Amino acid sequence: MSKSKKLIVGNWKMNPKTLAKAQTTFLLISKKVTKIASPKVQVVICPPSIFIPKIISKKVLLGAQNVFQEAEGAYTGEISASMLDDAGVSFVIVGHSERRARGETNEIVAQKVKAALSFGITPILCIGEATRDDSGEYHAFLKKQLTESLSLIPKTWIPKVVIAYEPVWAIGKNAIREATPEESEEMAIFIKKILSDLSGDAHKKTRILYGGSATVNNAEAFLSKGGVDGLLVGRDSLNPENFTEIIAIAKRV
Repeated sequence: MSKSKKLIVGNWKMNPKTLAKAQTTFLLISKKVTKIASPKVQVVICPPSIFIPKIISKKVLLGAQNVFQEAEGAYTGEISASMLDDAGVSFVIVGHSERRARGETNEIVAQKVKAALSFGITPILCIGEATRDDSGEYHAFLKKQLTESLSLIPKTWIPKVVIAYEPVWAIGKNAIREATPEESEEMAIFIKKILSDLSGDAHKKTRILYGGSATVNNAEAFLSKGGVDGLLVGRDSLNPENFTEIIAIAKRV
């Protein structure tokens, strides 16, 4: 996929409560996306995995919120990349801060990145610091997170991975404050430098998303000034009006 195409990803997390509500929400988004369809914007929805086989659209791609690193076996409750591929999934979120908070390591994330790519699924690799110190130590933390999470794939595969920067300190009810587009741009430049060190010019094809409480209210600022190629949207992706407005913003920015 061309880097020039903006990527807007909706992460529904563990919402909504019922399949009926998921289908209704997805249908509304799909209809609105069809009306404002643009070759400049690619749209992905990541619903809970149990809903994936029951929702489909020609204009909206399906993503998953997680994948297991092994291909098959005695892993109760897990879902493999081959299963996601068979269900029509094109993207998968890996290394989300909420999963890292429950013990997911860079080593595990690296295995998931490799597993997804092995089945032609695009990993959306999430990285981000929990705190931002004045001395800049968070740069070393992010570099370690990114390099270790990409350590199991060939350098030539790196452009196939989407990187989502999500500053944990700016997310959710415990957020210290909102991140700024200037901070997003700073980190996008830093991420590109790391990717350049890892893969040379290949990094120029890698798309970077901003994912720290991206909403309809800040979408234009991050897309125009944040140095990113798209957004990973949480809460507002469950609101068809807000989510499609974000897509419309991406179309015109």
